[in-house]
Amino acid sequence: MEEYMLPCLSKKLFGIECFGCGTQRALVLLFKGEFIDAFKMFPAIYTLVLFFVFASLNFIDKTRNYHKIIISLGIANAVIMVVSYFIKHFYIL
Repeated sequence: MEEYMLPCLSKKLFGIECFGCGTQRALVLLFKGEFIDAFKMFPAIYTLVLFFVFASLNFIDKTRNYHKIIISLGIANAVIMVVSYFIKHFYIL
């Protein structure tokens, strides 16, 4: 499965991981049932999945308004991605 994954363009061109690096591998781990490893690979995976679930519901169910939930999940996802990126790259143990 990993041979079909798209390479990170930022990492390939500049040698620096982007904020979304690890998303594909985390999704594969999530589908395999390795939930903790998926979180370790990409901490925003759960908010990202919820974001896409509610975004899909917004297109399917026009009677309800999911905009506030979608915006909240988008903001939470962005915050988690930025914080985890800086912890991953700049936190010295």
